[in-house]
Amino acid sequence: MEFDNLYNHGFARLAAATTRIWPGQPARNIEEIVDAARDADGNGAAVTVFPELCISGYSLEDLVLQDALLDAVDDALEELAALTSTLRTMVIVGAPLRAFGRVYNCAVAIQGGTVLGVTPKMFLANYGEFYEKRWFAEGARAGGDGLIQVGRDIVPFGRIIYDCLDVPGLSVAAEVCEDLWVPLPPSTEDALAGATVLANLSGSPVTVGRAADRALMTRSQAFRTKSAYIYAASGLGESSSDLAWDGQTMVWEEGDLLAQSQRFPRATTITLADVDLDRLQNGRRHMGSFDDCRAAGSGRDADHLLVEWEYRPDRDQPLPLDRKLDRFPFVPDDPALLDQDCYEAYNIQVSALAQRLEAIGNPKIVIGISGGLDSTQALIVAAHAMDLLGRPRTDILGFTMPGFATSDHTKDNAYKLAGALGISFEELDIRGTATGMLRELGHPAGQGEEVYDVTFENVQAGLRTDFLFRIANQRGGIVLGTGDMSELALGWCTYGVGDHMSHYGVNAGVPKTLIQHVIRWVAGENLFGSDASDTLLSILGTEISPELVPGGQLQSTQAQIGPYELQDFTLFHLLRGYRPTKIAFLAWNAWKDVSEGAFPPGFPEDEKHAYDLPTVTKWLRLFLKRFFNNQFKRTCLPSGPKVVAGGSLSPRGDWRMPADVNAQAWLRELDDLQDMVLPEI
Repeated sequence: MEFDNLYNHGFARLAAATTRIWPGQPARNIEEIVDAARDADGNGAAVTVFPELCISGYSLEDLVLQDALLDAVDDALEELAALTSTLRTMVIVGAPLRAFGRVYNCAVAIQGGTVLGVTPKMFLANYGEFYEKRWFAEGARAGGDGLIQVGRDIVPFGRIIYDCLDVPGLSVAAEVCEDLWVPLPPSTEDALAGATVLANLSGSPVTVGRAADRALMTRSQAFRTKSAYIYAASGLGESSSDLAWDGQTMVWEEGDLLAQSQRFPRATTITLADVDLDRLQNGRRHMGSFDDCRAAGSGRDADHLLVEWEYRPDRDQPLPLDRKLDRFPFVPDDPALLDQDCYEAYNIQVSALAQRLEAIGNPKIVIGISGGLDSTQALIVAAHAMDLLGRPRTDILGFTMPGFATSDHTKDNAYKLAGALGISFEELDIRGTATGMLRELGHPAGQGEEVYDVTFENVQAGLRTDFLFRIANQRGGIVLGTGDMSELALGWCTYGVGDHMSHYGVNAGVPKTLIQHVIRWVAGENLFGSDASDTLLSILGTEISPELVPGGQLQSTQAQIGPYELQDFTLFHLLRGYRPTKIAFLAWNAWKDVSEGAFPPGFPEDEKHAYDLPTVTKWLRLFLKRFFNNQFKRTCLPSGPKVVAGGSLSPRGDWRMPADVNAQAWLRELDDLQDMVLPEI
């Protein structure tokens, strides 16, 4: 299969189309519809949705009951099926159809030269400017045997789910305009019965404020049903005797707007969006209450008809993903959203720490301050918590503990930040104690030899934590952990007596990429004064390093375990349940070109990177190995608050797995990618 093809990675391309309407001229209307369908099909759309009554025109009023018109509609649908027989896209159009002695306002699905089925509008608008009950029968009260004649064919009639056999997860259901606006939309039951894509064929004349109401309703429905929602409203050509039309189209995926059109178009408008079907299915699997709602009777499977169809995607040809992807899924690109997220993340940490302190008798806080990102974040959270509780910041006992490779720069920043915050602060040099321990262990470094192995590193890391715990015993405090969520995912922490352990881990729910922006936000808000803000910015500009190995070259964390921006990307999508090949596909699309897509506000220009597919795959493989091999560290984490909606790694919360499983199934799946497109790796 072609790697650069969205259909090979759990996506489907959907289209919402608004064409010019010629009221009362079905034959002319299908000319417009066929042209749009061909365009959408040529662009790889599996489903193309048109507005309500687009075959006849919505604004015909009493003319919709005329046999001459209804006959022309039947003929037009047959012609439309014939003219689209060579297309792969499923076309869903609106048409008035006769059945059971009445006329119904219907959504008609056509694909491969065949009318697949008909779904009637369940609830009719009959208030304000709407008089639909004058002409149509309610689909909710339709009788009959679940069949309707369309032209010469007898097809299913009712609530239908169109299940695509060759695009896993693509199950489509349609509703018509007013159906969305009632307290219990039919699409809710459609979703509970298995539909992942909900289509709304809408007439919807426009008035001031109507577009915002539509966006609210469609977004809400997509979010609550964990679905993709396609919306297409009538536009140019409908009668303007008493109303106006704006041709609004939108495609939502859960709460995210993937695409929308310009309103009031003067020509055919086609809105394309690539929907992540895996996201919808995985989200439903993780949210058990979704299926509980179905089982409780809200989704009555027996009332739905199942129609199977095939899209026949050409999986061997490129079809690049056309979708906004967040390079930093834990960090919004939008300035207002980033500001809100930083505010919330910071205050979640502050309020959680304040609650823990109050609950255990308001002990002092003991914290190691290295001058790096994580200890800085924990310290400013602790300072704010003390302010919130009305306690002096001197109840924070900060210690800088230089080792064999501590730089003057980071040590100086630790001093400056402690001074600006007004905490109690001491220096405790661990080099003598570390040398003694190495000597007792019989380690060559204890005799001054330049042997810098993992024991050499962990002696320093362990001693720092050991000192902090004993200081907490001595001075009536608790050790505040500084390790973050990204380090926990990669196992980049010293087990037991190292930075893995504390009395409370305030950063454990915050990924490294978000911590940087929270610190930048605190500095920008000037929460602790200009001196503190200047120091915070200096810390942000410092290379991430454990500073454990001496020598001329800086010990770079990211050179060993991969760029945190890539590893956080993998972490986010792995927690969603995505397979490794899909994560690689998403990461490559998000990071392959530094000039495409947005970076978070304030992101330094010299830190904007691009990554090719071999690099993405290299670090993804390392992530999988480390993530599985280090679960034992996560199974005994101290308490700490969940912060981001993307998940946490707490063994008592979002992530539970045994510590003795391995990554072989995931690595084999990644090997399939290597065999397909990356034989050189």
